This record gives sequence, structure tokens and C-alpha cells, in this order.
Amino acid sequence: MKRLSDLPIHLQIFSAFSCALLLVVACTIALWLWSDDNNRHLDAFATFSELVEKNLPPATASPAAQSAAIDQWIARAHTRFALFAADGTPLSRPLTPPLAFPKRVDHGGLFDDWYGMRFVWQLKDKRVLVIQFSSDRQKRPWVFILMLMMLAASVALISFPVIRRLTARLESLQRSVELLGKGDLRTRMPVAGRDEVAQLAESFNRSATQIEQLVQSQKTILANASHELRSPLMRIQMAAALLEQNESAPGRELQRSVAELDALVEEIMTLSRLELSPNVINGELKRVDVTAIAAEECARVQVELTAVHIVAEVDARLLRRLLRNLIENALHYAGRDIRVELNDDGEGHFILQVKDRGPGIPEANHAQVFEPFFRLSRRGNGSGLGLALVRSIAVYHAGSITLRNRAGGGACFKVRIPLAVT
Repeated sequence: MKRLSDLPIHLQIFSAFSCALLLVVACTIALWLWSDDNNRHLDAFATFSELVEKNLPPATASPAAQSAAIDQWIARAHTRFALFAADGTPLSRPLTPPLAFPKRVDHGGLFDDWYGMRFVWQLKDKRVLVIQFSSDRQKRPWVFILMLMMLAASVALISFPVIRRLTARLESLQRSVELLGKGDLRTRMPVAGRDEVAQLAESFNRSATQIEQLVQSQKTILANASHELRSPLMRIQMAAALLEQNESAPGRELQRSVAELDALVEEIMTLSRLELSPNVINGELKRVDVTAIAAEECARVQVELTAVHIVAEVDARLLRRLLRNLIENALHYAGRDIRVELNDDGEGHFILQVKDRGPGIPEANHAQVFEPFFRLSRRGNGSGLGLALVRSIAVYHAGSITLRNRAGGGACFKVRIPLAVT
């Protein structure tokens, strides 16, 4: 069973408001029933009954005379009367509905029926007078209670849209915070009104703008720094080429180091540009034979490929980089036992999987391996940017990448990308 705190905030507020309203209604009904004490009218009714008694014929009068007198009082007071002998014999004509002889009689007068207002008065000669001041009084408390309940329900129904409008803005703010946390730095909250929620939305928008500017500045600096590194790298590479002509070991080592550094700078530049803005990427999404790209990359390193024919709207250069990084990562850690699979999921996406039989990746690190510069404590000295770039390329194509360990050992990277831009 759900607790109140487990419900959405608008239902919590509405439930609390409704309970408070019902409590007020219940207290009102209880107070009304308590204050509607007929005994406080006992003296007045007794005085009226004495007046009627003085104007009635004596008990020795004929039943017809007594009944006629009662009829006169019914006409004058517009109230129902019944007169009985001490033994309960009716002395007045029967009424519809009838007034029965009371179960209890008291000379001082009493209310035989609380809600029907049946007042019983015993005359001095032991005759019994029954007076019903309101024949429909029994219905009145239920009508009053029903009116109060309808009023409470109306107030609750009117208040619900107001409460929902307030909490809907809070829910919108929550969604905006979640989008910002997922990396959508352009997320902003619409500002409506001048209340506390509007002020909170304005504060969120200011914070989001500042965060976007800081991250944008950081990415711009990184992209510019990577670009500036290309010139000295070119000069070092030329010097290394001259040393290599002399077939010296230092020259070959320098050439290899420069190549690794050049590849690292290229990955940093691509990654920073992808995260900076998709619009700065050179190239456009075009209809490309994805199967052909996969076949070329697998043939280049002699990796097994199982594929169906896939044509999709992608950036061919980035897709090639994505597949190459995944294959090189598998080769680096798993050796030659690698298989690439390309399929159509039948839902408007193509699925690219790279499977290996390496040592696998601990589940605790499945999310971290896609972070820039994160490296597992395994053999090899990779830059830690390959998988981060793979994820950025997948996101750039409105796709996703997941990782799982295979039964029997090894890892499987699964990329899911739409076949067409929507």
C-alpha cells in the first residue's frame, strides 16, 4: 500500500486539502446536531400544549365534540394533532399518515420523536395530546448533510485544477533539471507569473546559462589548443622522418611517438567539436552504404563480419571512426577473436555489435569506460578517448551505445542508430 509521501505532490496537496475539508464538514454536522437539541424548546411547547388543553372540551364531552375541537386546532395552527384517551383509544379522527399513541407519556411533556418533532402532552384528566409540528423534519438533517457534502465536493473539484497547475510547473522544472543533468545545456524553464515557482525557474535559467557558457568556453579552449598543437607536431614529424632516413632507432621511436600523439590530438579535436556543436562537424548526414563501410573496416584488420545490407543517413567519416575505434579497442584487449555483426532491428534502426573473447569489463566500470581519459587497469596504454569518441558519435547520430559482458567471457559493444534523420 502506498504511503501519502509516495504519491505525486499534487495528489499529496489535494488529499491533505480534501481531508481537512471533510473534517470541517464533519465538525459542522456534529455541532449542528449537538445544538439542535429539542429539549431547549420544551418549555415553549409545554406552554403551547397548555393553551390547547384549556380550549379543548372536557373528557366527558362526546368524541365527536373532542374530534371537532382537534380539527379546529389543526386548521388554526396548520399542525397535526391527535387526542387519545388514557388507555390509548383515539378521540380524534385518524390522520394520514396516522399519529400513533406514544410509548411513553409524561405530564411535564416530552419529545417522543426527535426528528419528527412529536411532542407528547398528558392532560390533567389523563388524556394524551400528540402534536407533530413538522411532518418532514426527519428529512431535514439528511438534506443538510447532503448539501454540506456536495459543497465540500464542489470546493475540492474547484481546487484540484489550481493545485495541479502549481505542481505541473514544479514537474516541468524537475524535467528541465533532469535534461540539464543529462547534458542538454540548452534546456530552459518557461517562466510564468511572479510567484516563488517563477522565481525558482528564473534562477534555474540563470544557472543553466552560466553552466552552458562555462562548458562552452572549456570546449572552445580545448578545441583551439588541440588545433594549435598540430603545427609543432608537423615540424616534429618532419624531423623524425629525417632521422628515420638514417635508419636510427631513436628516429623510428620518435616517428612512432609522434604518430600516437597525432592520433591523440585528432581524437581530442573530433571529440571536442562533437560536444561543442554538431554544426561545426565537417560533413553532412547522407545516405550511405553502412554494410560497405563495415566490410572495408573488417577487411582492413581481417575481422569476421556478419551483416545484412544496411543503407542509412549517417556521416560516413564519423561512422567509420566509430567502427574503427571499437575494433581497435577489441584488438588491443582481446586479441584476434573478434566478430562484428550488423543487423536491422525492424524498428527504424540498425544495430552494430562488436564482440570479443577478452577478459571482459567489470560491471562497475561499464559506464565509466565511455568517459574521456578513463582507462581500466588492464594491459595496454590507450589514450582513454576511443570509447568516449564512440559514444559522442553515436549521440551525434541520435543513437546510443551499450556494453555487456558475454557468457563464457568477453565483452559486447552494441550501437543503435536510426536509419534516417527524423
